[in-house]
Amino acid sequence: MPNDKKTPKKSAVARKAGLRPAIAKASVKRPVAQAAIAPKVVKKPAKAATTISTKVATPKLGTKPVIKKSATSGEQPRKARKSAGREIRRAKFAVGQIVRHRIYPFRGVVFDIDPVFANSEEWWQAIPTEIRPRKDQPFYHLLAENADTEYIAYVSEQNLLADESGVPLRHPGISEYFVENDDGTLRSVYFQSH
Repeated sequence: MPNDKKTPKKSAVARKAGLRPAIAKASVKRPVAQAAIAPKVVKKPAKAATTISTKVATPKLGTKPVIKKSATSGEQPRKARKSAGREIRRAKFAVGQIVRHRIYPFRGVVFDIDPVFANSEEWWQAIPTEIRPRKDQPFYHLLAENADTEYIAYVSEQNLLADESGVPLRHPGISEYFVENDDGTLRSVYFQSH
C-alpha cells in the first residue's frame, strides 16, 4: 500500500546510528558561532592595595580637594605620608586665601602650595638661623605686597596668619591667577571646585 506521505530520507549519520529521521536532523552538527558555545567569562578587576575615597569636606572656593586614601584587603592605613621620617601635614591655608606674614609687614594671596620645602638649599641657608623655619611643613607661594612694592614670596606655614582686614590687594598678577567672586573672595582660574 502506497503511503501518501513522503518519509524523509535518512542521512548517513542517522543510518549509521539507527536513528529516526527527526532525530537525525538534530544530531547533525552545524557550524555555530564560537561565542554561543563558549561559556561567558567575566573577569573581576584585581583588588587594588588602596582605594580612593571621594569623601571630601566641602572646600572653600579656590581650594584643591583633598583625596584621602583608605586601606583595603588587610593593609594598614597610613596616618600621613612621611618624608625623611617626618609626617607631612595638611595645608592650613587654601589657594585664593589672603594671608599676612607673622613677623614682617607684608601680605598676599596664596596661588600655590608645596607640601614641604621645595626651594634651593642656598635660599634656605640665606634665612637667619634664629627665624629659619622647619622644612617639613607646607610652604606657600604668594602674590605678595608691602607698603612699597609687589612681588612673589615663598613662606612657611608657621610664619603665616589669615588676613582678616578685608582690604583688597593691589598686586598686578592677581588678575592672571584669580577672578573675584561677588562676596569679594578670590577664586582660582586654574583650580575648579567640585
